[in-house]
Amino acid sequence: MVITFLTDFGLQDDFVGTCHGVIATIAPDARVIDITHGVRPGHVLQGALVLANTLPYMPAGVHLAVVDPGVGGGRRALALRDGEGRLHVGPDNGLLLAAAERFGGVAEAYELANADYSLQPVSRTFHGRDLFSPAAAHLAAGVPLEELGPPLDPEALVHVEIPQPEVGQNRIRAVALVVDRFGNVALNLRREHLAHAELAAGTRVELTCRGERFYAVSARTFADAQRGSLILYEDSYGSLALAVSRGSAAQLLRVEEGGEIVLDLVAR
Repeated sequence: MVITFLTDFGLQDDFVGTCHGVIATIAPDARVIDITHGVRPGHVLQGALVLANTLPYMPAGVHLAVVDPGVGGGRRALALRDGEGRLHVGPDNGLLLAAAERFGGVAEAYELANADYSLQPVSRTFHGRDLFSPAAAHLAAGVPLEELGPPLDPEALVHVEIPQPEVGQNRIRAVALVVDRFGNVALNLRREHLAHAELAAGTRVELTCRGERFYAVSARTFADAQRGSLILYEDSYGSLALAVSRGSAAQLLRVEEGGEIVLDLVAR
């Protein structure tokens, strides 16, 4: 059984390695695929989007995700089965649901409350080690989902709000959803949002970000633009994104996740 693993733990500390050790102790035959541990600390929306984007390329199995700024508080720990039978383990803060929706939505959900399938005592600050990793490992080893705790109403699970763009005839107000390590900025836009505009390759689009104006060139790929040029392109997950050829769009625009960017579609 495959366990995919996504967190905001980073790789400098021992957190990821410790969780791997817990999984290997409980389910030594499970194969763990690390999606990323580079989600920005506490950024649940970024983690949810990365999880939803990547799981279609992962084998079906147990999908463990921990971006958990509410650890030790009132949020619940949960495991769920989606409509296609994949299992998801993580905090009830919206992190898992966008991915589950890619596979038919939430079919069943359970709270992680059975002490037989956690490490004892459970730390108040490291549920990744003591609750989530053991639950994922036990599921991979064949423990039925319903053994982990009482059922939860799927409709009562916490959702994370994904910002929607404001689309006008000539202007779109968008939000930066994800900034990757190259400085590419994925927007909450897809090609269909621009269906009414003719954005052929080479079209110049005026952007406004933090009160400053920029011009981006519509392009298919980085190689279509000169070095240092700001481009608007469709990324590998189908989102419209901004990049600087051999540079950083995030640095140029001085924008982070959640930042607003306005596109003027009539600019040339």
